[in-house]
Amino acid sequence: MNKGGRTLAVATVLLLLGVTLAPPLQRYFTQRAQISALSSQLHDSQAVLKKAAQDLAQWNDPAFVAAQARTRLHYVYPGERQYIVLGAPDSITKDPNAPAAPIADNIPTGLPWYYKVISSITSTNQTK
Repeated sequence: MNKGGRTLAVATVLLLLGVTLAPPLQRYFTQRAQISALSSQLHDSQAVLKKAAQDLAQWNDPAFVAAQARTRLHYVYPGERQYIVLGAPDSITKDPNAPAAPIADNIPTGLPWYYKVISSITSTNQTK
């Protein structure tokens, strides 16, 4: 056998080896990618489960349930009175140090008190 025939035989063996091993290697790498994706999905699901368990523990606390009922459902204790201001700007409802209702800046002077009250009520929605 000469050198050209030997090279052709080695190339043929390598080609057959490559054709034989390519599909299993592809399946191996595909399955490794699936395992990695499922592992990360499992980790995310465990984090969500842990957060849900913490939320459930919060809801077992009577003080938390009462606070949520007061905030979300506007419940009050017997003897309390609650006032809800409708149409208040978000900046007022978000800032705990802000006044309970917006304050009108352009109240006319020199008018009777009831005109001032009415104009202060109607001008609170007109912001600068």
